[in-house]
Amino acid sequence: MKTGMPLMIIGSIMFITGLMLFYLIVPEGNKNLEFIKNMGTFVGLSGMGVTLAGIILFLIARNEQPIKEDYNI
Repeated sequence: MKTGMPLMIIGSIMFITGLMLFYLIVPEGNKNLEFIKNMGTFVGLSGMGVTLAGIILFLIARNEQPIKEDYNI
């Protein structure tokens, strides 16, 4: 299996997890919950980077068709 697809899947999961941590946690003065919410921001942004890296690796690793030159006229 190529490395691009697993990275895209892992990055998407990280991004969704970060969104859930950021939007579902209401700290209300609790420092621990505020820290977890901030970590959700970090995980979401890191997930976007991992997804982009997976897309780039997927595009780089594709096998292109060789150019067929036919000089017969």
